[in-house]
Amino acid sequence: MIWQSLMSEHDRLPIVSLEEWYSALQARLPNATPMQLALHGGRFSATPGLAFLAGYQAALRALWPAAPKTLGALCVSEQRSTRPADMQTRLNGLQLSGRKDFVTAAEAADWLLVSAREDAEGEPVRLVLAVVHNGAQGVQVEPLPALPLMPDIGHARLHLQAAHCERLPGDGWSDYVKPFRTLEDVHVLAALTAWLFGVGQEQAWPQSVQLRLIGLAAGCVEVGRLCPGDAHCHVLLAGLFAQFEALRGDLDAAFAAASDEHWQALWQRDKAVLAVAMSARQKRLEKALQHLAMRL
Repeated sequence: MIWQSLMSEHDRLPIVSLEEWYSALQARLPNATPMQLALHGGRFSATPGLAFLAGYQAALRALWPAAPKTLGALCVSEQRSTRPADMQTRLNGLQLSGRKDFVTAAEAADWLLVSAREDAEGEPVRLVLAVVHNGAQGVQVEPLPALPLMPDIGHARLHLQAAHCERLPGDGWSDYVKPFRTLEDVHVLAALTAWLFGVGQEQAWPQSVQLRLIGLAAGCVEVGRLCPGDAHCHVLLAGLFAQFEALRGDLDAAFAAASDEHWQALWQRDKAVLAVAMSARQKRLEKALQHLAMRL
């Protein structure tokens, strides 16, 4: 069913507020799996930024299956770092205090997953993950200026002052923050591939380009089934990104040849989003190859 609907649906959701847009997407996709949310969300998106948002929300649900139906965000970065030792946000009892400096779609998010330290002085760093709600006492979201990349998806700084939270089970680093990087990569790639496939259908791109896009989407579905901490997953994910890189020249040519310059302008503005985490993916690939004793 996922392929039948993906290849036959052509209408996109209108551009409204992020909350309204995501609510409309959820209404179209009741009980969707994370990968279905990514693929169909990308296909229904009017911009690459909204496709990214669909993939991002899908990754959050792959990470935390009990996530609410509303928009959410993961809050990790402090002073441009995601290293646990650099984090100052802390959990005391069930209260969070600290600051997160770069949170995707935080202003529109209903709930926020926050990484925080709970180790005592002199102990090894220990992270937890906790949930707070936007607008609750002690939770303040400070919108940041729009970026040139995906300006339709806002970013914000999160301030926490003894904010009451719900603590999630498990280790904040190994069970949540670390695997999310892989989950986000595969679900965002799926969503943007679906967006490109939809544009290609509408603009009558060469058949070979459309087929390679739908094949790439199928690869995302398979990798999305794997454990994000498994070395094989990282090798296969690197293979998907290599396929996408091999497509870039043909994509640029297809956009340039189309009569509607609107789509080309959107893609030229936002296509760099897939390169943002390139160095982190390369490091994961190198570690995976070492672990598997593979030579590529």
